[in-house]
Amino acid sequence: MAATITNPSDFLGTGWTFPPTFDRDRGEVILSSDVENIKQSLWILFSTRLGERIMLSTFGADLWPLVFSGLTTTLANEIKWLIGKAVLDWEPRIDLTDVTIEAMATTRGRLAITVEFVVRQTNARSNLVYPFYIEEGTLPPAPI
Repeated sequence: MAATITNPSDFLGTGWTFPPTFDRDRGEVILSSDVENIKQSLWILFSTRLGERIMLSTFGADLWPLVFSGLTTTLANEIKWLIGKAVLDWEPRIDLTDVTIEAMATTRGRLAITVEFVVRQTNARSNLVYPFYIEEGTLPPAPI
């Protein structure tokens, strides 16, 4: 007898939340599902360097080598290409429709990468804004 799907979006997947969160009262891992699970998977994909996962050496978008690069049209196009390739290779639940790069605070070195996508099975549109820092972190000035 074939299993029936009680929730039409069950096929989108369910997994641990990112970052992993636990319910202390019930002693369980909190799970995410549907589009929220896809967004968390994209966050993990964009934050992973190539070779970081030993058994999946091609997993990730490999954005981190670009951290110290100056923001140019070439860099923006390279980021778009890296994200497009990573989504094509590792996220079969969505079709990427657009990737935009916006300098949030050029003096602070922060980019907002907006990824727009369509969930293949439901044709639902969604987006994710991923902040990317192209400058090393600095400490605030010490009080005098």
